[in-house]
Amino acid sequence: MVDQKNAPASDAPETPAVAPMNMIQALNSALDVKMAEDPNVLSFGEDAGYFGGVFRVTDHLQKKHGLTRSFDAPISECGIVAAAIGMGAYGLRPVVEIQFADYIYPAYDQIVSEAAKMRYRSGGQFTSPITIRSPYGGGIFGGQTHSQSPEALFTHIAGLKVVIPSNPYDAKGLLTAAIEDDDPVVFFEPKRLYNGPFDGWHQNPVSPWKAQELAQVPTGKYVEPIGKARVMREGSDVTILAYGTMVWVALAGAEHAGLDAEVIDLRSLVPLDIETIEASVKKTGRCVIVHEAPKTSGYGGELSALVQERCFYHLEAPIARVAGWDTPYPHAFEWEYFPGPQRVSDALKSVMSGGR
Repeated sequence: MVDQKNAPASDAPETPAVAPMNMIQALNSALDVKMAEDPNVLSFGEDAGYFGGVFRVTDHLQKKHGLTRSFDAPISECGIVAAAIGMGAYGLRPVVEIQFADYIYPAYDQIVSEAAKMRYRSGGQFTSPITIRSPYGGGIFGGQTHSQSPEALFTHIAGLKVVIPSNPYDAKGLLTAAIEDDDPVVFFEPKRLYNGPFDGWHQNPVSPWKAQELAQVPTGKYVEPIGKARVMREGSDVTILAYGTMVWVALAGAEHAGLDAEVIDLRSLVPLDIETIEASVKKTGRCVIVHEAPKTSGYGGELSALVQERCFYHLEAPIARVAGWDTPYPHAFEWEYFPGPQRVSDALKSVMSGGR
């Protein structure tokens, strides 16, 4: 009989505890774990303290970590970000919530002219280790002032990182990485995914193996690297590039088209994992880009240019973009405005026929 008390310890690492979480719970867990680990991490924003945020991402943080670590801010996005920049310059790591991405514009000058430039204009004497969280995109019938997708406005700004997760597992790991980053990160959270992945048609799980896997989230700390894409579905016919909500729409569109499509979740728009994109497109010879924002000057245009520059001699059809309409967000036609599986399927079939 083995003496368990004196048996040698196993060299195998302990399996981290996991729990099923939706994106709201995963983001909350990331904040909770980092605030417990690092006293310099704090969270604030409009209704983000006592109330826990309109989507409850910061729920219970004030009760657990105190009024000086999780607190409410006045209705002044410019002031919220400006205060965070000052805190960051003096060694804190603030995580601020902009209640909706549509409200971020009053803070745009502070973000692009101050936060993004801090390291460079000070010759490295100061940094801006701030994270700007914001729910973005449609899915709640919020209309024109609660459903915009402004990511392209920030990807153009040198000095900013832009992250958009598509699932609970990535959301927690990427938010942890953003908080630990010494430079500013704009972290957009797809509202339509807050309560779980879906099939792009309805709010039911798609590809259960993937949805369930990515909803099993470690309860402790872990980091997902910013700047590394995730291949959600391997294939050889065509490459689909997507992020946020549109990852799940792309998966549904690929299934509907009946093609062996490779679906890549970018996860990080800046920095971009161009190596993974390039390898995939050179393998498939075709590329479809899907995003929710309007097509004109959307981030898909940058992706298209990069793919063309790096993969031109491997392309067998023109690059296709499936995007939102070039109109203000139509409240009454939200589901028609969204790129859906049918539009993705049509684009896939078009590129498979040479773009005709």
